[in-house]
Amino acid sequence: MADDFTQLTTPDYGNILGRQQFMDLSIKPLWLPMPPISGPAYTVQLSAGDHLMMHAAIYQAPPGSIIVVDGVDCQFAVAGGNVCAVAQQRGIKGFIVDGVIRDLVEVQQSKFPVFARGIFPVPGSKNCFHPLAQPINCGGVTVETGDIVVADIDGIAVIPQASASEVFSKAKAKADQEASMSLADWRQHHESRIEQALLKAQQ
Repeated sequence: MADDFTQLTTPDYGNILGRQQFMDLSIKPLWLPMPPISGPAYTVQLSAGDHLMMHAAIYQAPPGSIIVVDGVDCQFAVAGGNVCAVAQQRGIKGFIVDGVIRDLVEVQQSKFPVFARGIFPVPGSKNCFHPLAQPINCGGVTVETGDIVVADIDGIAVIPQASASEVFSKAKAKADQEASMSLADWRQHHESRIEQALLKAQQ
């Protein structure tokens, strides 16, 4: 398996994976230019208005992982500058949050990658327990701890752990094939395909 899935872009994986493996477009980079990130997911389930388990996860997620969070709603921030800083110190690659965070200036200054629905200044409470590293739904995608997450400016792909190596190989082969073609070659091939598609669509 490739150590760095960001050798390819999310559009490269989009050529191989189905739509169901890509998170809702509302979850996006909170600062730019943000580098792409990839790594194994560490999943966090929250309750509405509560971020206890997010605060626990930054101490339990393995270094090199990406913390993926079902924040349930966008009414309260689930993390802020200090939470991001501690995660960064521990070697966490970034956050993917179906919800909102705060302290964006601090996060941007530290260059910690966060993909989320937005920002909001009021934090949630710390009362509700959920087991960590369990399957969650984030941005409309089922995510399990260990699945490979690839996030860049084009979107967020979730590659099931069992098929990650195969998906990478197929995506890389297609990307290499396209990269080897000149624009003139690509256009000739593309124009022929479009003509055939138009004929079929009109039958």
